[in-house]
Amino acid sequence: MRTRLAAAALLSVTAVWGSTFFLIKDLLDRVPAPDFLAVRFAIAFTALLLLAPRAIGRLSPEMRRRSAYAGGIYGVAQIMQTVGLGHTDASVSGFITGLYVVATPVLASLAFRQRVPRTVWVAVGLSTMGLAILSLRGFAVGFGESITFVCAILYAVHIVVLSRWSTARDAYAMATIQMGVIAVLCFIAAAPGGLTLPERSGDWVATVYMALAAGALAMLAQTWAQSQLDASRAALLMTMEPVFAATFAITFGDEGLGWRLLIGGALVLAAMVLAETSGRSETHVQVPLD
Repeated sequence: MRTRLAAAALLSVTAVWGSTFFLIKDLLDRVPAPDFLAVRFAIAFTALLLLAPRAIGRLSPEMRRRSAYAGGIYGVAQIMQTVGLGHTDASVSGFITGLYVVATPVLASLAFRQRVPRTVWVAVGLSTMGLAILSLRGFAVGFGESITFVCAILYAVHIVVLSRWSTARDAYAMATIQMGVIAVLCFIAAAPGGLTLPERSGDWVATVYMALAAGALAMLAQTWAQSQLDASRAALLMTMEPVFAATFAITFGDEGLGWRLLIGGALVLAAMVLAETSGRSETHVQVPLD
């Protein structure tokens, strides 16, 4: 039952994340990426802290450090993803970000010295072709696509470390610390140009939604779910994020269903499913804490 609940929670998280791509794309026309992220994660951290102010105090020093490391990885990935989104379409950004699903079993295998199945390498090749179709303009890859690809690798690292470090008991406190670290990193990134706040009421509504639903609740759900699921299983469920991202961008945004998205996206999704369904049992990475 816990495994099923964890799977449902993680699938819900991917739907919420997918809904944010076209919202962020629109918001970045008026608010710089680091400023938006700083406000978003500050709200998320404050909400979690106010609901359970003593949770962090119950963590061991080692778990606090691990939570801070995980938050740092996620924070840098968020900054890179949001900056990249300002230079590429929301649907394309969603698909490229989804490459973390392919990278997760590879990184987990390298970290734990496990053999990478041949099918995973096939999936990597498929995903590379899909990324090329989505991103290449002539012989060059655009800045937005490149920086989003790096963020996808960081997300894969975050998935691997959460599967190893998180526990159901510590999920809330770990999520709170991660939100706090992410907020600090974003404020540092926003500091040179001064903090720009949203001015429109609609922008504030979108920011609060992304702070609470796609920030605080999503991080809490992901941290708890990954205490019940290994990294490969978690990544498999997360394959739905780019599908949700493209669906929301096309349905509610102003993006069309072009041939690049159809062909490149299909290859990326095929790679994700191939890597996770074939390597799931061979790249199990969740281990008990010492």
